[in-house]
Amino acid sequence: MGDKVTTPQEVLEVLKKAKKPLPFLAIAQKLRLDKKQRKALKKILKKLKKQGKVKVERGKFLYSEEEILVGRVVPYPAGFGFLEVEGEGRDLYIPPFEMEKLMAGDRVKVKVVHFKGKREARVVKILKRARKEIVGKVKKVDEICLLEPLDDNAHLVFELHKGDCSKVKEGEVVVARITHYPNGKTAPKAKVKEVLGNPKEKLIAIEIIIRKYNLPTEYPKEVLEEVKEIPEEIPKSELERRKDLRDQPCFTIDPEKARDFDDAVFVEKTSEGNYRLFVHIADVSYYVRPRTALDREAYKRGFTFYLPDRAIHMLPEKLSANLCSLRPNEDKLAFTCEMVFSPKGDLLYYDIYESVIRSKARLTYNEALSLIVGDPALEKKYSDLVEILRTMEDLYRILSRRRWERGSIDFDLPEAEVIVDEFGEPTAVVPYERHIAHRIIEHFMISANETVAFHLQSLGYPCLYRVHEPPDPERVENLLEILAGLGYEVKKPKEFTPKFFQRIIEDFEGRPEEQLVRFLTLRAMSRAKYSPHNLGHFGLASECYAHFTSPIRRYSDIIVHRLLKKAIKGKPVDYEETIEQLEEAGNHLSQQERLADEVEWEAIDILKARYMRSRIGEEFEGIITGVTQFGLFVEIKENLVEGLVKITSLTDDDYVYDEPAHRLVGIRTGKVYRLGDTVRVRVISVDEERGRVELEILEGNP
Repeated sequence: MGDKVTTPQEVLEVLKKAKKPLPFLAIAQKLRLDKKQRKALKKILKKLKKQGKVKVERGKFLYSEEEILVGRVVPYPAGFGFLEVEGEGRDLYIPPFEMEKLMAGDRVKVKVVHFKGKREARVVKILKRARKEIVGKVKKVDEICLLEPLDDNAHLVFELHKGDCSKVKEGEVVVARITHYPNGKTAPKAKVKEVLGNPKEKLIAIEIIIRKYNLPTEYPKEVLEEVKEIPEEIPKSELERRKDLRDQPCFTIDPEKARDFDDAVFVEKTSEGNYRLFVHIADVSYYVRPRTALDREAYKRGFTFYLPDRAIHMLPEKLSANLCSLRPNEDKLAFTCEMVFSPKGDLLYYDIYESVIRSKARLTYNEALSLIVGDPALEKKYSDLVEILRTMEDLYRILSRRRWERGSIDFDLPEAEVIVDEFGEPTAVVPYERHIAHRIIEHFMISANETVAFHLQSLGYPCLYRVHEPPDPERVENLLEILAGLGYEVKKPKEFTPKFFQRIIEDFEGRPEEQLVRFLTLRAMSRAKYSPHNLGHFGLASECYAHFTSPIRRYSDIIVHRLLKKAIKGKPVDYEETIEQLEEAGNHLSQQERLADEVEWEAIDILKARYMRSRIGEEFEGIITGVTQFGLFVEIKENLVEGLVKITSLTDDDYVYDEPAHRLVGIRTGKVYRLGDTVRVRVISVDEERGRVELEILEGNP
C-alpha cells in the first residue's frame, strides 16, 4: 500500500460517483490511502481546483461538470490566440472575439466550450494583466492618434490620449502607460510615457526590445548599497579555511569580448596514466547571500541577457566583472570539481570542495586553438600552457568519444554573429566559428555538471537538475515525414533513443541538407528546463545533469552551489520544503531562460534586417528551410539570414501547398519547391521593426 500512487483521474472518478460533496478524509478512505499518501492527495485536489475540475463548498469537494482552466494567453498576429495551460498536453484555442479583451501573457480563467466539434475558450475572468506599458508605433488618423503595438499584441490598436497627439509624430515609436485595458467593447487607451524616436531616422531597435520586454536596465538602490559594502579584499580567515591551489597553472578560455570569467581549468597526467581534470568555478554564493536585496534581484532576473551591443547583467559589475570574475594573476574564491578519468574515459575518482585559485592567463578561444595546433609567437608568450592544452585536447577526445558511444546528440548548429560599430549599427553578419577550443571547454563543463548532479543525488540531497525529456512522438513522426521528403527513409525503432537521432544527423554529414537536418532534429526535441525531479538529459544521453559552471550569469548555478555547500558540510535540509522551493525556482528560471532566448533572437533578427537594408537588390544562394501555405523561408548561405519568399511572388505558375511532403507544387508546370532545395534569391525589402527580410526567387530555379 505504501507504493500506491494516486492519479488525478482516480480522484475525479471518486468525486463523479459520489452523489454529494465529500470531505477530504472520505476521499482518502475511498482511495485507501495511508497518512503519507494523503500529502500527495492534497496536492492533486489543489491542482484540480485550480483547473476548475473540482469545486469546494463548505470545506467539502465535489466534481465540477464545467471544465474551467487557468493559463497564459499566447496571441497570433491573425487575431486568434491560444491558452497555455501548465500540465496540459495541448493548448486551448481562443477565438478572435475573445482575444479583443486580452493581451499577450495575461493570466486568465476560461470555460471550455465545444464549438463545431472543437474545444474553445470563453473568458470567465482576467486574473492578472501581464503588462502595464506598451511599446508601439504612432499612426495618425484624422484627429486621433493610434498606437500599433510592436510586440505580440499586434492584434490590438490602442488610442492615445488627446493631449499626446501634439507631442508625437507619425511613425515614431513610443513607450505608453496603459490607462484602459482592452474589453472587447471600447478601444484600449494609453498615455505616452517616453518617445524613443523614428526607426527610419535613428537606430532604436535594441531600445525598443528592452522596453518591449520590460528588461531591467538599473539595479534598485538597496542592491547598489549592499554591493558597495562588500569588501574588495578576501578575509585571511576565508583563504586559510579553503584548499589553496594558487600555485596551480590553471587558466581561463573565453570569447574575445568576455569580461566575466566563470571558469578556469587545468589538466595533468597522473603517474598511472590517468587524466586529472580540475574545473574551478567562481564562488558567487560567497558574495550573494540568501535573503539579501542582491539575492532577490539576481533571482528575479535569473540570467544575464545578451544583446548584440550590450549585456544586461544578472549581477552588478563590481561582482560580475571584478570580485567574482576569475581574472588572471588575482586571488579568487572558487568552487572546485576535481575529477580523475581513465584513458577510456571512466570517472575513477572525484572531489568537490571550496578553494582559492590564481589564474595564470586569460586566453581567447582562438589563442587556445593556435597554441594547440602550433603558433611559435604565442608558444613563446604562453610556454607554460602549451603542454597542458595539448593534454586537454587528448582528454577532450576521450570524453567526446565516450559521450558519442552512449548517444549524446551534437546539434552543432552554425550561429550568426552580428558585428556592430561604436554606434550600435550592424556592419556585418558572419557565421560564428566553433572549433576544438570551444569543444574542450564545453566537454569539461559537461563533466563537472554531471559529477555535481551525481554527487548530490547519491548523498540523497535535493538538487535543481537541468532536465531534458524525450521528444513528443508526434513531433518525431513529423520529423520522419520531412526526412522522407528529403529522400531519407528510416526504420522506426520501438522507442526513440538519443542514439536514433545521433544516427540521423550522422547520415546527413557532408550533404547539402546537413545543417537543415540538424535544425529540424533540434526542433523535434523537447525544451530543456530546470526541475528538482531528475528526469535525465535526453540530448546529452546523461542520467544526471545540473548547471554548476556559470554562476555569474545563471541563478540556477548559485542554487546548486548552495546545496553543494550544505552537502559538503553535512548540514541537514528539510527535503519536502526544499523540493517545493526548487519547483517554484525551476518554473521561474525556465521561464526567464525562455525570455532571455527570445530577446536575444529578436535583437539579432532586427539587426540582421537592418544590415540587409544596405543589400536590397543583391542576389544570393540560399536553402529552403521552411514551406508554408503562404510561401517559402530561405536561409542565405553567406550570412545565415533567413527571409520569406511570398507565394504571391511566384508568378510563373499557380502553386499549391502539399503539406505532407513539405513542398509547393506548380499546377501547370509541375515545378516543385521542397524543403532542403538550394535556390537563388534576391533581397527585395526589409521590415526592420519586426526583423523580417523579404526575398524573391530568381528565374531558372530550382
